[in-house]
Amino acid sequence: MSTFLLVHGAWHSGRCWERVVPLLESAGHRVFAPSLTGYGDKAHLLDPEVGLDTHVEDVLKLIHEEDLTEVVLVGHSYAGLVVSSVANEVPERIAHLVYLDAMVPEHGETAVDVQPMTQHLIDLAATSDSAWRIPPLPEMPAPLGLFGVTDPADVAWLRATLSDQPVRCLVQPVRLDNPAVDAVPRTHIHCVGAEPEGIVRRPVPATQPNGSPARVRELPTGHDCMITMPTDLSDLLLDITLR
Repeated sequence: MSTFLLVHGAWHSGRCWERVVPLLESAGHRVFAPSLTGYGDKAHLLDPEVGLDTHVEDVLKLIHEEDLTEVVLVGHSYAGLVVSSVANEVPERIAHLVYLDAMVPEHGETAVDVQPMTQHLIDLAATSDSAWRIPPLPEMPAPLGLFGVTDPADVAWLRATLSDQPVRCLVQPVRLDNPAVDAVPRTHIHCVGAEPEGIVRRPVPATQPNGSPARVRELPTGHDCMITMPTDLSDLLLDITLR
C-alpha cells in the first residue's frame, strides 16, 4: 500500500481529484486530496497574506498530523512549486515526486520565473480594485475550454469549484536548499492536448537529480487531466507504486 498526497493547482480545490481518489483507493492505496488555504472548503480564508509559504505549510501540517511516510507527492500545475518546497523540508517522508503538467522550479525561483506569462495575470490584477487576487481564467473555445475541460457539464461543475488566486502565491520563491531532496525519484506527466498561447514547458533534463534517467509520461488531453482522463492518470500513478 502506498500513500498518495494529491495537491491541486491555482484556482482549484481538492475536489478536482474526485474522479481519481476512488480509483487509487480501490487499488488498495491511502489517498489524501486536501484543499489548500483559500480554496474549496477553505475559500473563506482567502486574504492578501496567503502565499506559497502558506500552502507549503498546509501540506507539511497534514504530513505531520497524519504521520505520513513513503508519500507519493503529486503536484498539479502551480502546485509543482508547493510539492518541491515540501519535499525540501521533509525529503525523508517522500517516496516519489510527481510533477503533473506542473511548474518545475529551481531554488529561489517564483511562479513568474518558471512560467513568465503569469506576470501578465498579475499585471491585470493590479489594475483592479483587488490587486492581490486573480480571478479564474475564462473559458476558451474548444479544444482549449476551461483548463482543458470542454464537456459542458464538466465545465459547469469545475467553474463552481474555482476560487481566486492570491498574487502572493506567484511571487514567493521556492526553497530547494536541502541536498537530500535530490535523492527523491521523480516522474513528470505532461498533458499534450491543446495548450493556450504563451504557455512554455521547460524541457525535462535527461537525468534526474538522483542520477537516474528522466521519467516522462504523456496524456493526450488538456491541462485538467484528473477531470478529463482520470482512469489513464490513475494508471500512470499506480505504475509508480510498482517500481
